[in-house]
Amino acid sequence: MSSPSGSRLPAFTAARKAEAGLLLLVVIWALNFSIIKVGLASIPPYGFNALRFPLAAALLAAALFAAGRLRLPDRRDASRIVLLGVLGNFIYQLLFITGMARSRAGNASVLLTTSPVYTAMLSAWLGHERVRGPAWLGIGATVAGIALLVGSGEGGLRFGTETLTGDLLLVSAAAIWSLYTVGARNLVRKYGSVAVTAWTLWVGGALLLLAGVPDLRTLEPDIPLRAWAAVVYAGLLGIGIAYLLWYRGVRVLGNTHTAALGNLVPVLAIAVAWPVLGEVPNLWQLLGAGVILAGVTLVRRSTEVR
Repeated sequence: MSSPSGSRLPAFTAARKAEAGLLLLVVIWALNFSIIKVGLASIPPYGFNALRFPLAAALLAAALFAAGRLRLPDRRDASRIVLLGVLGNFIYQLLFITGMARSRAGNASVLLTTSPVYTAMLSAWLGHERVRGPAWLGIGATVAGIALLVGSGEGGLRFGTETLTGDLLLVSAAAIWSLYTVGARNLVRKYGSVAVTAWTLWVGGALLLLAGVPDLRTLEPDIPLRAWAAVVYAGLLGIGIAYLLWYRGVRVLGNTHTAALGNLVPVLAIAVAWPVLGEVPNLWQLLGAGVILAGVTLVRRSTEVR
């Protein structure tokens, strides 16, 4: 007869693996903002998306093939797959890449972390998760921490009228991502994160490729190697691997928990910018980072998956 502690070991291990994957995701996305800005200096936004999405699509197809699950969804789920693909891999990506082109990497890393607010409200309204009082306090703390980071930042973290359009596009992208995350929950449980991620990405990726054709036709022949490297990184890591890690987190840890960990991205982005770009954080920025970490901890301990 197995012991009570033994029966909990598989779930405990799965949670630890999912959390480790999300921490890797934090690193990937924290670097991704600056890397994309490097690529956008030489490649137009829609063309950049059109180049990186085939790489992500190929990676996910390979992951499904390796797992012996390269198949199509049931017909009754096809329309929902298409809708999620349009929402999360077409509309979201258009908002994201256009916002990145018109804003700063620091702004983007902060603004996209507002998605836990929408995710928590949607999850509670739909009955997917029980968001208790401390979790709401934690979400509020993360927002306050973001305000500290933005309000006291310099250079890449400073908001201004010249970036307002890009900032608004990025806030809209955060809201769309939350809809995508919550909407895919049941499909992920039914088919698995790899399959759902691949199907929705193929739908959105095909549309992004079409949207990027005009930009691709205007590419200069002497695009620097660093721009091509940015395409590869943003496609294989920033989309392909990152989406796999994200959806595994949703399946194992829940919507709000997974989305809240994304608040660590701007913290790491600031830490990386210190030695690489010479952007030394001030006291208020460090305080904001601490408030975000406290908020993430509250959400992790106070959200129950139903």
